Amino acid sequence: MLNLGLGTWYLKVTPVNYMEKKNLTLRVMSFTSRCLFWNPDSQDWSDDGCKVGIRSQPGEMHCLCNHLTFFGSSYFVMPNTVDLSRTAEYFSTINENYVVVLLVSAFYALYLVTVAWAWWEDRKAVKKRNLTLLTDNNPCAQYRYLLTVYTGHRRGAGTSAKVVVTLIGSEGESDPHHLTDPEKPVFERGGVDMFLLTTPFSLGELQTVRLCHDNSGNCPAWYAVKVVVKNLQTMQRWHFLCNSWIGQGKGTGELQRTFTPAQKNEITSFSNIFRSKTTSGFKDEHIWISVLDPPHRSPFTRVQRVSCCMSLLLCTMAVNIMFWNLPVDPNSPVVFQFTSALVFTSQEIMIGVESALLMFPINILIITIFRSIKPKDPKESKDDLLKKNPCPQTPSEAFETLLKDVKMLVDALSKNKKNNVPPLDGDLTSGTDFNTALDLIEMFILQLQGEQNPSEPHWIHASRYVCLSLLHVSKGLEKVGPEFFPSPEAYNYSTNRVKHMVQYLDQVCTKQAPERPPPPPSSKKKKGKSCSLPWWFVFIGWFMLLSISVISTFFTMLYGLKYGKESSIKWVLSMGLSLFQSIFILQPLKVLGLAIFFALILKRMDDEESDEVEKILSAQNCSWEQLKRGVYSGDKGP
Repeated sequence: MLNLGLGTWYLKVTPVNYMEKKNLTLRVMSFTSRCLFWNPDSQDWSDDGCKVGIRSQPGEMHCLCNHLTFFGSSYFVMPNTVDLSRTAEYFSTINENYVVVLLVSAFYALYLVTVAWAWWEDRKAVKKRNLTLLTDNNPCAQYRYLLTVYTGHRRGAGTSAKVVVTLIGSEGESDPHHLTDPEKPVFERGGVDMFLLTTPFSLGELQTVRLCHDNSGNCPAWYAVKVVVKNLQTMQRWHFLCNSWIGQGKGTGELQRTFTPAQKNEITSFSNIFRSKTTSGFKDEHIWISVLDPPHRSPFTRVQRVSCCMSLLLCTMAVNIMFWNLPVDPNSPVVFQFTSALVFTSQEIMIGVESALLMFPINILIITIFRSIKPKDPKESKDDLLKKNPCPQTPSEAFETLLKDVKMLVDALSKNKKNNVPPLDGDLTSGTDFNTALDLIEMFILQLQGEQNPSEPHWIHASRYVCLSLLHVSKGLEKVGPEFFPSPEAYNYSTNRVKHMVQYLDQVCTKQAPERPPPPPSSKKKKGKSCSLPWWFVFIGWFMLLSISVISTFFTMLYGLKYGKESSIKWVLSMGLSLFQSIFILQPLKVLGLAIFFALILKRMDDEESDEVEKILSAQNCSWEQLKRGVYSGDKGP
C-alpha cells in the first residue's frame, strides 16, 4: 500500500450485522512490526521472502514466509500521534485549553526562583570546597597527613568552638593543631572538612586521636561522627569512629575525647557502611534532594542540579503525555501477574522500555558531564600574593623569632626516640642559649653520620626537616646581626656553625633516594572512576540541557492542546501522582537499595578524598632543590 505514494490515509470502518441503535465506539491502535529470519550467509537478520501477516497483534506476529528457517519478530508500541502541520491550529486554542500551558509556565517560574537561590548558595559554597592548609603547620615539616572530619546531621551537631586535634602514634605525637580556616566556616551540621596536617617525621602506627575544643561561641557542643586520617607517604588510612558529643550539656559533657582506630570488622560493619552510603546517596545520587545539600567538593553545582531536575521533569512530562491513555490491547499477553489487580502485559512493559530509552540516556549523559568536569584552576590574585609577604620585623622581634624557631626545632627532635636528642631546659633568651641549642642539633647530625642506613624513611624526613629549618635559621641570623650576641666573633661563630651544618645536611639530602608514595593497590580500578573532562565541556552540557528542555516543552504543550481541556486536566492529575512516586518513593528506594547492596555484598567504603589526595601528591612530587628554594623565598613550603 505504501508504494502508492505519500499523502493522507483514511481508515474506513463498516459495521457488519449491527442492528442496535446506539452509537458504536471504536478504539484503533497502530504498531509497526517486521518479520525477520537469520541469514547464515550474511550472518545478519533479513526480511527476504517474509512479510507480516494480517492476523498480527502487538504481542504475537503472523509471519508469511516462502521458505522455512529460524525467524523472529520485532514489535514497537506507537505513541499517540500528533500532526505537526497543525501546530499553528493547536496553539490558536490556548484561550480555551490553557491547562498544560499554565502548568509548564508555573514550572518555569518556579525554576527561575530556584535557580536564583541556587546561584546564591553556590557563591557561598565556593570557598567550602577548598582543602584547609593548617596555619599552625611547621613550614619546614614535610611529612603529610590528610584529616577528614565528619560532623553529624542531627540537630545542633555543628559547633562554634575552636577545635584542636592531636595525633598520637607509636613513634611520637604531633603538636596540638587548631582546626580552623580563616576563609570559611568549618564543622557545620552535616559537613565534611579536610585538613592537611604536617609533622617533621612519621608518627608511626597511629594509636589515638585526641579532639577537644574551648567551648566558645553560641553553639559549642559538637557531634563528631568520625575522623579519617590518611598518611600521604604510605597511603595508609585509619578510621576513628566517634559518634559522640564533645562539649558541655550534651552527651558526657566532656570537652576532650580520645578515640582509637577502628578495626576492619568495625569499618566494614553493616551499620557503618549503610549509614555512610545512605548519607552520601541522598546528598549526591538523589538528584532532587541533593539540590538542598550537595557534597561540598563536587563540581556538580546547585544551579546545574536544579537545571538537570527541570530537564528531567520536562522530559518526563513529554514522554508521559505521548503514551498517556493509549487504547488497551486485549490480546496483549500477560508477562507478570502478582495479584488479580497487579498485572503487567507486554504492551505495558514495552511502553515502559520505550519511555526509559527516550528519557533517561540523554539526561544521564548530561548529569555525567556535569559531574565529571574538572574546574578551571583559579588564578592567584594580588591580595593572595600580598598575604604571603609578611611585614618587616625589628631586630629585637627578629631575634625572638630566631630563638623560637631554634627551640621549636630542638623540641621536635627530642620528641622522637630515634633522634637521641635531649629536650632543652627552659626558654632561650640570649646568644649563648642559641649556641646551646646548636649543640643539641649537632648531636642529631652525629647520630645521622653513624647511621648505617641513612635512606630509611625516618632519616630522610628528619634530615630534610632539620636542613630546611636551619636554612630558615640562617636567613634569620642575617636579619639579626651581631648586637644580640656577646661579641661579633660569637655571632660569626654561630653563623658559620649553621652554614656548615646546612652544607652537610644538603649533601645528605641530595644523596638520599627521594621517598615517593606508593601507588594505591587499586589504582587501575580508580583510574576509570576518577576520569575527568576538560572545563569547556560545561558548554556542551548546557547546550544539551537547553535543547532537550525546549524540545520537551514544545511537544508537551502540543499534545496538551490536541487532547483538549478535560483530557489535559486528567493527564495533569496522573502526572502529579507519577512525579510524587518518583521523587518520594522510587528514588529513596533506589538509594536505600544501593546502600544495602554495598553494606551486605561489597562491604566497601569509597575513598571520598581521592581527588584531594591527587592534588596534594602532584604538589608533593617536587625536587629537593625546589624545597630549598621555597624556604629561601619565604614560602610556607610547597
